[in-house]
Amino acid sequence: MTTDRDYLRIERAIRYLARHVHEQPRLEQVAAQVGLSGYHFQRLFRRWAGVSPKRFLQYLTAERARVLLQSSRSVLDASFEAGLSGAGRLHDLLVAIHAATPGEVKAEGAGLNIDYGIHASPFGDCLIATTERGICGLEFLAPLGNKNALARLKQAWSAASFRERPNATRPVARRLFGLRADARMPVQLLVRGTNFQIKVWEALLRIPPGYVASYEDVARLLGTPNATRAVASAVARNPVGFLIPCHRVIRKTGVVGEYRWGATRKQALLAWEAARFAPPGE
Repeated sequence: MTTDRDYLRIERAIRYLARHVHEQPRLEQVAAQVGLSGYHFQRLFRRWAGVSPKRFLQYLTAERARVLLQSSRSVLDASFEAGLSGAGRLHDLLVAIHAATPGEVKAEGAGLNIDYGIHASPFGDCLIATTERGICGLEFLAPLGNKNALARLKQAWSAASFRERPNATRPVARRLFGLRADARMPVQLLVRGTNFQIKVWEALLRIPPGYVASYEDVARLLGTPNATRAVASAVARNPVGFLIPCHRVIRKTGVVGEYRWGATRKQALLAWEAARFAPPGE
């Protein structure tokens, strides 16, 4: 598990690598950007990414993303043919979405107790919110603050009772981001959204780690090929980062695009997964 400080260094390095991808910067040049020696930066980066900065640089190019998009399509077609009703697989975790009922949506969380806490992850600190029925929020935080993330959570469940209880949410953080994921019980999510949004979020669970899809791909596989904009809007409103993997949806040109928790973090998530779960031949 990295600390938030470590991730901020990684993020700065990724931003520098992305800006200078065509120059193929040397290790010492990248290390200098984050205030470390080449030796210590190499150790930090390998511990986080599992690969060298040089290898990681290959995962940041738009050309590679275009190739990956093409190779992912047959995998996605097979995944969607299997149906969206089953739980999707994320690493070794089974993730199941449970939608709030129309009555619960109208009640805006009245009678619901939500515990929340701030925890470390490989991608910086995150806010995790849980209920008796499952995780209802996971947001990566901007440096030095969680006010916006907490405000969005409280707006989404405006009538719920909120309790800051990091001891209650810590086991969830350990299970999601610990060295060994526990797959014996599925991860339950409680979300509120329109029928279409939930359909899109369920579809995202069918994209395996190490693969990507375009917004057009998701729309096509949902049987709504003309709904690309609606798909993009639903992806952007995902309330549970990482577990509902909206970071795996990129533009058809191979450009990573925007991300609710920052474009650089999206690059970090994609390349981190690619380093661990790259398709055969990658």
